[in-house]
Amino acid sequence: MRTLGTTLLALLLGVATATLWSQTASSTQKAAPQAPKSTPADSPSKIDPAKEADIRRLLDIGGTRAIAMQTLDEMTTSIKPLLTNSLPPGEYRQKLIDLFFTKFKAKADAQHIVDLAVPIYDKHFSREEINGLIQFYQTPLGKKTLTELPLLLTELRDAGQKWGQALGRDSMQEVLAEHPDMEQALKAAAQSSPR
Repeated sequence: MRTLGTTLLALLLGVATATLWSQTASSTQKAAPQAPKSTPADSPSKIDPAKEADIRRLLDIGGTRAIAMQTLDEMTTSIKPLLTNSLPPGEYRQKLIDLFFTKFKAKADAQHIVDLAVPIYDKHFSREEINGLIQFYQTPLGKKTLTELPLLLTELRDAGQKWGQALGRDSMQEVLAEHPDMEQALKAAAQSSPR
């Protein structure tokens, strides 16, 4: 389900950020591997079995597993440059990154994403609301929502990023124009820092 896939993006980014941080930290210090922390899906289920079945049906209606895997692929593409820039240069770097993403993708399991989502949906929605969502997403408007909402969110995100960049650039230019001493300090710092 595209809206559910979009919602899961935050979860996936959290996993990726934690993984990226862990990988970067371990590249600078040698430490023993740690076991993953437990997640809501790892603990015994306290969800009413009928409600859990409804949640899983809701997640299946829109193909959450496929969306999760697509999102993971997109996420790894966007994280690769960040990981590259976070590691010191050297001949090893590209091979290490390739090995990391091979391992990461091999461990990425869409079913685990669904399992993580179940207790979260249980926490935020009643069984009646879950069934209402199931009914809604089977209507023409619900199906259109599944298709259009992710596109709408992407367009809003892109528009917000452009606006934020312009706002940031204009604000910095104004601050530097109002405080020539800060502009000089910035120029001096840029000239003295190694690149």
